Amino acid sequence: MLNDTKLEHFDAMRGILMLLLTGLAGSLLAQRAPDNVMIFDGEGLSYQPCEPSIAISLKDPDIMVAGSILDNVHRSTDGGWTWKTDTLTSRYGVFGDPCVVAAPNGDFYYLHLSNPDGTGWESDALLDRIVVQRGKRQGRSWNKGYGMGLNDKKDQDKEWASVSDDGHSMVTCWTQFDKYGSPEAADSTVILCSTSNRKAKKWSDPVRVNRIAGDCLDGDLTVEGAVPDFGPDGEIYVAWAHADTIWMDRSLDGGVTWLERDLKVARISGGWDQKIRGLGRSNGMPVTRVDRSDGPNRGRIYVNWTDDRNGEDDQDVWLCYSDDGGNNWTAPIRVNDDPAGAQQFFPWMAVDNVTGHVHIVFYDRRAAAARYPDPRMRPSWRTDVYVATSTDGGDTWKNLEVSEKPFEPTGKGFFGDYNNISAHDGRVRPIWTRNDGGVLSIWTAFMDGYE
Repeated sequence: MLNDTKLEHFDAMRGILMLLLTGLAGSLLAQRAPDNVMIFDGEGLSYQPCEPSIAISLKDPDIMVAGSILDNVHRSTDGGWTWKTDTLTSRYGVFGDPCVVAAPNGDFYYLHLSNPDGTGWESDALLDRIVVQRGKRQGRSWNKGYGMGLNDKKDQDKEWASVSDDGHSMVTCWTQFDKYGSPEAADSTVILCSTSNRKAKKWSDPVRVNRIAGDCLDGDLTVEGAVPDFGPDGEIYVAWAHADTIWMDRSLDGGVTWLERDLKVARISGGWDQKIRGLGRSNGMPVTRVDRSDGPNRGRIYVNWTDDRNGEDDQDVWLCYSDDGGNNWTAPIRVNDDPAGAQQFFPWMAVDNVTGHVHIVFYDRRAAAARYPDPRMRPSWRTDVYVATSTDGGDTWKNLEVSEKPFEPTGKGFFGDYNNISAHDGRVRPIWTRNDGGVLSIWTAFMDGYE
């Protein structure tokens, strides 16, 4: 028989063993990629799905709406486990660049480019305005769409939107091309912003917010990357890239007036039009988000991008922030935590306005770089998806591989210009495009509990 002393010793050892096993299980869980779900498969489609956007309902987080090229609207009512896909139609046509945002009352808004007569690039009317459609009843039904920035002689492109905390206001910013692709010095690009109420029917006359215009060649010298966001007191911030600089403007009166001089945020080394092996094109344009939580960093403005300051084949994810309305910025903070030598690209950022946590999704090639340190010798371009999370206001980052398996881009066809991520009250949903042998598909991952 065991005496009392031996029993106590046995119980102590058993307790230690259980703690070790629990810690090991927790470590294994932390290392395992979150569950992945395919939202949509492009097999057999002429327009392959890409440029996905996702929003979590602020009223019922089990409801999510996503969009993808060319005119897909995806909806889930079980937190993202299953999805139903429909074709979005509007009175002005639907021609890509999907942007889905959520409102506090449960509505969703789906913004996209126009195709008024349905003939695409054959028509001079293509891109004559930015279109917004309101999804009532938690995104179950969509209106026929309303336009902003109508100008049939110029092209309206690359829009993004934000909804205020009270849901009463919306802002949309985008790039206006005098003529898309024109090499003429007389043709230029500018950043325009327009506002509306929650109905999103009547939009203010667009206001130009950038001081220095860009060219129309859709490259580094074009002004692009206008992603606006509301601050906690209704102020509006928007940053964009031009050449090797990220600029910002702000409005304190609901988008009526803006600063006379733009604010310099950071240098974007090599410009926003970046060379990623295996892709036809890629951009590292900035994303702007503001902390509207009640946490210690309320009001902090974040700007996120990628650039090659560490080497031509070493694009990294960067972030800087401002606590004084954009007047002063931190030095760039490296978000990805891998050794030097790998390409990270297509970043997008979300700030959880309940927790204040910051999440950035991006493609990542650290595994390929670790196996083949010389980029010229790599037989493939294995690509994974990561999400980096900061719980301390952007100062430190935890990287998590969220894709269950890698893919290898073929370099053929259009792969899109961005991915997206949404976060609300601890629920985080990245969304991205895979390329498997030229067939594109849209995916998400379940990050609940991985922060």
